[in-house]
Amino acid sequence: MTNLKYTPEEPIAAIATALAPAALGIVRCSGKNSIELLSKVFSRPKALLEAQGNTIVYGWLQAVRSEKLGVRSCASGDEEAERPMSCDNSSLLTPNSSLKIDEVLVSVFRAPKSFTGEDMVEISCHGGVHVVQAVYNLLLNSGFRAAEKGEFTFRAYINGKADLTKAEAVREIIDSKTDASQSRAAGRLAGNLYETIDGVKKHIVDTLAAIEVEIEYPEDEETIADSFDSTELKKAESVLEELAASWKSEKIYQDGARVVLCGRTNAGKSSLFNALLKEDRAIVSDIEGTTRDFIESWIDFAGIPARLFDTAGLRETSDVIEAVGVERTRDLSEEADLILYLVDSKSGLNDEDKAFIREHINGPATPSIPIILVWNKCDLAEKSESPFAIPQVRISAKKGIGLGELSESVRSALSVSGTSERNSTGLGSERQKISVEKALESVRHALALSEDYALDAVVQDLEDSLDALGEVTGDVTPDDVLGSIFSHFCVGK
Repeated sequence: MTNLKYTPEEPIAAIATALAPAALGIVRCSGKNSIELLSKVFSRPKALLEAQGNTIVYGWLQAVRSEKLGVRSCASGDEEAERPMSCDNSSLLTPNSSLKIDEVLVSVFRAPKSFTGEDMVEISCHGGVHVVQAVYNLLLNSGFRAAEKGEFTFRAYINGKADLTKAEAVREIIDSKTDASQSRAAGRLAGNLYETIDGVKKHIVDTLAAIEVEIEYPEDEETIADSFDSTELKKAESVLEELAASWKSEKIYQDGARVVLCGRTNAGKSSLFNALLKEDRAIVSDIEGTTRDFIESWIDFAGIPARLFDTAGLRETSDVIEAVGVERTRDLSEEADLILYLVDSKSGLNDEDKAFIREHINGPATPSIPIILVWNKCDLAEKSESPFAIPQVRISAKKGIGLGELSESVRSALSVSGTSERNSTGLGSERQKISVEKALESVRHALALSEDYALDAVVQDLEDSLDALGEVTGDVTPDDVLGSIFSHFCVGK
């Protein structure tokens, strides 16, 4: 693995909540003898040691200073080597006195019925930054090692508590930006992707079993190829095609889209930006050229997370600074996933508007960047005509008219299904997509070979497809892939 510091079973600890003032903070521990180690700095060691799994024990965390004035990480005399405690309050201890760190609740989880599959404890303490750090430092001085990024989830994986699709879903949920993206990741955490992959593997295994029977016990060697039944394999091909295609939508839900507001000056881009964000982020003025540089913010378009850019108005200008802003607008439009082109309904489309839209519809980008024509100030003018066969929406940014329709048009233009149920199955990472495509290629090759070659030539392709699917769930995974996956987790997960 790329991270060589992972050591299974070794007691680890990490702060699992944000280091910011809060009502509660959580420090979690896992590993062999983790409950015994914690009991040495707990005011009620017997109660903790005898606690059943999935129970909570009340008490105090405390430290003791020995006669040599070194801090000892125990509540009553142990024989461990003394360590200096990295807690600011250690200087308050007198010889053989105890220092109460915090009043806590300790949640006890016994192996194998825990998240990691090991003995675990989660310490709920008061949420002050100093208090949480003091609890964490006490644990580090009591025999625990600082956990690496993703180490808790890694242990859940190697102990069979989660496959790789569920492990990656944990990080997806943490990073989710909308309810829809969180819900889709939760579906993978609940196991819908694993179950789908498992179903595909069953189709392939059943086909392999039938082929092996024909190879080992043929009735007529000349008709072996004719006896091949591709029904199960075609079912696997169909499901794999759907899974491979799902990544486009899932990637947008995870990473978000780049949506750029474009248009002439005073078309209402900044007003729409503020209306969509429901706050006054952009300066709105009747003076042309007010917006000279772009500003951006995350926004939710019907469940799709997007970075929305408000840009300088498109026009010829002698103002050097404004000209730079116009050029940046053009650059952003070339990198957008979607352009919302605003037009003042009162003035309608002019030659400059038409030239910009035509340039992006027929531009060099493949596929071309989708554009939605947004007629603003619809409350002040009748519907205008457009020569372009592109989606159109009528709104009033000032009065909030048509914003819901605009959000749905954005979702539709990005070609994302509107479903966000947890049982909708999709891929959760580029890694999964690559493996599924490898499996699909092998299945297709097997189907092609079955028409002209002996069946033993098909077997290798089917075994390759099973290996590729094993990489999705983690049944077959190189160490460097594991290191890459878990190194992107936060500490404490």
